[in-house]
Amino acid sequence: MANGNLLILIDDISMILDDVAMMTKLAAKKTAGVLGDDLALNAQQVAGVRADRELAVVWAVAKGSFINKLILVPVALIISDVAAWLITPLLMIGGLFLCFEGAEKIVHKFAPQLLPHDLDDDEAHHKRLMANANESVDLVAFEKAKIKGAIRTDFILSAEIVVISLGVMTASTLQTKAISLTAIAILMTIGVYGLVALIVKIDDIGLKLTHSPNQGVQKLGSALLNFTPKLMSFLSIAGTFAMFLVGGGILVHGIDILHHQAKDLALLSGVLGGLTESLYNGMIGLIAGLISLMFYIGVKKLKGKATC
Repeated sequence: MANGNLLILIDDISMILDDVAMMTKLAAKKTAGVLGDDLALNAQQVAGVRADRELAVVWAVAKGSFINKLILVPVALIISDVAAWLITPLLMIGGLFLCFEGAEKIVHKFAPQLLPHDLDDDEAHHKRLMANANESVDLVAFEKAKIKGAIRTDFILSAEIVVISLGVMTASTLQTKAISLTAIAILMTIGVYGLVALIVKIDDIGLKLTHSPNQGVQKLGSALLNFTPKLMSFLSIAGTFAMFLVGGGILVHGIDILHHQAKDLALLSGVLGGLTESLYNGMIGLIAGLISLMFYIGVKKLKGKATC
């Protein structure tokens, strides 16, 4: 009898682990856009910090990210258990926000006059360089503002990851949701900030290699130095593109007419159905992002006139 109970327990544990593994895999796929943007954004946040302080800043932001998820995961689980109907609206809001962020990046890049930031990229970069060069500046205090800003941004991105992940698990038990969300939160935080730490040190590694007496090693160092800015550009572009795909996919899945159109186009495309559906999701994401951004700009201008 005892052996039979033990086998049943082992079987139950195995089933739970299988469910957790499947849910984690699906959630990771769904949150790819947020992760790409999270990685690029955090790598850019650390850019400009003095070389000997880069890892300390990454670690500080990573700790803040863990605290963010420590708050978000229990809140998400409570919502899913007490008010499960909120998951879909939250998911749609998260998807629209992804599209909005993607559109904001594009407009700021190609039409910055429509959406001026408080500090443009060149001015921000110059300010960081001046702080690094000035010995009278308390760099730890200077970095605190940067770290706080990065943690605030991480909170938004982490909330999107948790909500999107929870949307994949609507039919799962509370136990499976809890284990899966915890696993996703830990793995994604370690993965993102581990990669950020590696990315911000690539140029330092390359610089060190260029001082090697071996010409082959010197060439490798030069290649790494040339590769770093290209990698940052690629991450930024890929992250923005993925935001439209993922955000648009969430909106399409939540709106019946768009969902049916996407499926019909996929069927008509045959073997290219998956690609067609992804492009459709991306197009919807771009349109939704631009509309929401134009609405935001309009409201901002109206508020500005009202205060005059």
